[in-house]
Amino acid sequence: MFVGLPIVMLLCASVSGESGFGLANFQRFLTDGLSLPVLGRTLRLGVETSAVALVLGYPLALLFVAAPPWLQKPFVLLIVLPLLTSAVVRTFAWVVILGRQGLINETLLTLGVTGAPVPLLYTEPMLVVALAQIELPIIALPIISALSAIDPRLHEASLELGGGKWGTLLNVTIPLSLHGIIAGLLLVFAASCSALVTQSIIGGGRLIFMPLYIYQQGMQAQNWPFAAAISLVLLVAVLAVAATLNAFGRLATRRLHV
Repeated sequence: MFVGLPIVMLLCASVSGESGFGLANFQRFLTDGLSLPVLGRTLRLGVETSAVALVLGYPLALLFVAAPPWLQKPFVLLIVLPLLTSAVVRTFAWVVILGRQGLINETLLTLGVTGAPVPLLYTEPMLVVALAQIELPIIALPIISALSAIDPRLHEASLELGGGKWGTLLNVTIPLSLHGIIAGLLLVFAASCSALVTQSIIGGGRLIFMPLYIYQQGMQAQNWPFAAAISLVLLVAVLAVAATLNAFGRLATRRLHV
């Protein structure tokens, strides 16, 4: 009820308008020349963030599995600890790091790498990095769970048969942990596409993504039917990407079992 009812209310609001019920709001979304690029930028942000988070999270998960048992408990505490801190606090920490007088620029100026502060804030690459760091625990935990379930004798057999460390990683470890990778990617993608706070603070007013676009149409323009239509389009787009990724994971897992 608490999931389906709000979606039904959004659907009812999205098809309402001054001239009665209809699909005018969705037609506007498809034809106004602004909404579709915002949607594409948002989905691209989710894909880029998921990729960077995977590159950071998988080695972290491998380190956890390779650590001795007495070290794993404090290790997982360090991974989970950022989740106990508000996303607003972590985002403002990135503002301190990326600002014109932030840690990175001060270091570059001190080392003489640059003669003036480098514009890092309000750029999409730095937004991707910040989101990937914020969402890192979300992708690391499912991968840790998948890696922990792999029988260590499979790694030993691969090494004994001449697979080597890299061959074992590519042909045994990664395929057997694919379900954890898919789960982590789905969570990071959905979270980064809807991260209003981080997108607004790190991206500023220069980078418009779907959550901020919805806020502008609903709260500022008071155009609630169009805001509802945008929300539904974002929901359907994220679910479509998630379904595609999930289908790919199932296909890859089925081939692996065969």
